[in-house]
Amino acid sequence: MRITELFNIQSIALDSAAADQAQIIDELVELQATHGNLTDKAAYKAAIYAREAEASTYVDNGITVPHARAACVTRPSLAALRLKTPVQYNADDDGKTDLLFMIAAPENGSLHIDMLARLMQMLMNEDFVAKLRAAKTPKEFLDTIDAQEEAQFGNESFTREELPATYRVLAVTACPNGIAHTYMAAEALNKAAQKLGIPCKVETNGSDGPQNVLTADEIAACDGIIVAADKNVETARFDGKPVLFAHVDDGIHKPEQLLQSVLDGKVPVFHSTVRESDKNLLEQNRGGAAKDSLGHTLYKHLMYGISHMIPFVVGGGIMIAIAFLLDDYRIDPANFGMNTPVAAFFKTVGSAVFNYMLPILASYVAISIAGEPALAVGFAGGVLAMNGTNFTGLLNGQVDGVSGGFLAALLAGFVAGYVVLFLKKITEKLPKSVSGLRPMLIYPLGGVFVMGVFMCGINPVMGIINDFITNWLNSLGGTSAILLGAVSAVMMSIDMGGPFNKAGYLFGTAALASGNYEVMASVMVGGMVPPIAIALSTTFFPKKWTPDERRNGVINYVMGLCFVTEGAIPYAASDPLHVIPSCAIGAATAGALSMAFHCGLRAPHGGIFVFPVATNAPMYCVALAVGSILGGLILSLLKKNLPQEQSSES
Repeated sequence: MRITELFNIQSIALDSAAADQAQIIDELVELQATHGNLTDKAAYKAAIYAREAEASTYVDNGITVPHARAACVTRPSLAALRLKTPVQYNADDDGKTDLLFMIAAPENGSLHIDMLARLMQMLMNEDFVAKLRAAKTPKEFLDTIDAQEEAQFGNESFTREELPATYRVLAVTACPNGIAHTYMAAEALNKAAQKLGIPCKVETNGSDGPQNVLTADEIAACDGIIVAADKNVETARFDGKPVLFAHVDDGIHKPEQLLQSVLDGKVPVFHSTVRESDKNLLEQNRGGAAKDSLGHTLYKHLMYGISHMIPFVVGGGIMIAIAFLLDDYRIDPANFGMNTPVAAFFKTVGSAVFNYMLPILASYVAISIAGEPALAVGFAGGVLAMNGTNFTGLLNGQVDGVSGGFLAALLAGFVAGYVVLFLKKITEKLPKSVSGLRPMLIYPLGGVFVMGVFMCGINPVMGIINDFITNWLNSLGGTSAILLGAVSAVMMSIDMGGPFNKAGYLFGTAALASGNYEVMASVMVGGMVPPIAIALSTTFFPKKWTPDERRNGVINYVMGLCFVTEGAIPYAASDPLHVIPSCAIGAATAGALSMAFHCGLRAPHGGIFVFPVATNAPMYCVALAVGSILGGLILSLLKKNLPQEQSSES
């Protein structure tokens, strides 16, 4: 370990106005505390004063090195302070002090001696000290120390003692679906950290829940934290630490820039607005979201709802599709899917799950906005949207009306979330004695009442809109349907996980909710083509790709077949002019063929694993194969062969 690793940008202050020993020690202790390694600042300060009482820590040439080892220090660290005006640190010092280094070391061992020895050897160089006094920023100050230590000692550790593992930078990555972007950002950040030579740990918040979770000790000890997320993650635990909020795409495309911002001390300290007693995870997430634009905030709420709806659509949709596969159409065509006991089981269970996707969508959009108290309100709005309940029907004794479908449920979720936020705002000053009634009575009762009035009033309009869209989709035929399939597929391929991709997927899901399964088939095949097309090119035209690109190309076969379009992102980022048009043409062809063959899909995810339950599955496979091969050929024709030294193994 090197001395440089015991500093961080926040532990260095230049041109301080401290005028005496007490002020200097106070400021240095606060600088030490930025490392998060002091369990008791008062105890550490007392240890510093106790050491000063033994003998002055003034060295020479205006340099003083206060130091102490104490039980309240969890790991070694250094802080530096440069004074604007030299100060008589101790009455009996031979000169005034303007440059101070404070050492903190654990009680056991002799780390403080090793740290002091290395520091003293470096400070004997007058040119080095002059550069420290001339440094204009903490970063320049730290870079000067780093350069001097490198020149004098290389990579030689200043101690033989084993030090506890610490991470200078921590990160959290998350994307709405939690499948590809989450892990690609984590990998990119880890690789960039290795390149920069800094220890880094990344927590992923994927579809399987948080993994590689950051511990409280790691958070306390790090220099800063990167939250690269497009959905809400727990941020209250980062209170008091520098936190950089970014989109998950930034974690993939700009990892070094994010890491360098933390290392350079350019990241503001994050202060959570959440009360310590509030254990609601989603309430805690409000911290980073405040920095988002309105559009991106709404997008995050939307994708949070859709990501929780998808399991209902996938599970229920596939169960219903299996029912049709197992049933005998000849028994009773009007009751197809329910004619045999086995088919009836799959259809009944699948429908029970599938039919509640709209209330689930509304519920989780509302939860994303206002936290768990919005669950009942959002669910009520979703059920009313699903049933199409309206005032006119109720006057005639009819509970159900024309369903507003996906759009009505989406609207219900947003309205429910903001209604609950409003109820929170107007009741926040209630006496503490009745505050407990807010989540148990006021939010659900008031929210459900408002949602009931709103949805019963708006449902007729939403029903008309939903019917229009459904009838339009069902009426498409010939060229119009093929064009729709091509456009839907292209949207999935041109930005591979970006806004167009998400818009295309949202359109396919909405069509699925309305009973049109052909659009979803075009959407999925369009998302599968780019990774497979790239994989084919890397396999059959190896001279156009580097060894690393060829190795990763094999993985793209799997990602493409699993409907993970994001596998194409690294290739598109490095060569967008060739990769994106090729993939778009291949995807458009596959989407158009899917529509032409009347392929349908009840599941919005799953890739090749849900092909068996697709309508006209053999021709669906043909559409995928033709689009992928065409995309791979066009890409290979557009790309030039690499020089021999780039395309061959070194």
